[in-house]
Amino acid sequence: MSTLYKTLTMAMTAILIIASCGNATAKNDDKKKSAKETVKTVSAQELNATDFAEKVYDLSKDDLKYLGDKPAIVDFTAKWCGPCQRISPILDELAKEYEGKVVIYKVDIDKNPDLAQAFGVSSIPAILYIPLDGKPTMTIGARDKAKFHKEIETNLFGTK
Repeated sequence: MSTLYKTLTMAMTAILIIASCGNATAKNDDKKKSAKETVKTVSAQELNATDFAEKVYDLSKDDLKYLGDKPAIVDFTAKWCGPCQRISPILDELAKEYEGKVVIYKVDIDKNPDLAQAFGVSSIPAILYIPLDGKPTMTIGARDKAKFHKEIETNLFGTK
């Protein structure tokens, strides 16, 4: 009987140790999750037609007036477009670099064909630069990060 008692005691001790380790791991995982949730991820924001009308231009009005308080870039894109997918991470990087200075949006032309048509987008990627003052500028085609930097400085901030 003492052997059975020792075996049961050891088994119960092992179960308690395993359970407490599992609980500690769960608590650590919860801490990791909450830390990750507090980290703000900055990237290009995807817009639908309603968001576009609230943040960029209300196309239902005759007088097109930019609605933002920072210069903006609108990337007209599609999931099936290879060049669009190549520049997408670059635009996310630029969103981080220019945080607080420039807002970067993405518009999926398959989901929002009316927006693409309103801006005459017939080839993608099409990049619309919207300065706070002055006329918007549209460029077509993929580009590297250095070219984006030049275009941002020229088209949004008026520097060369």
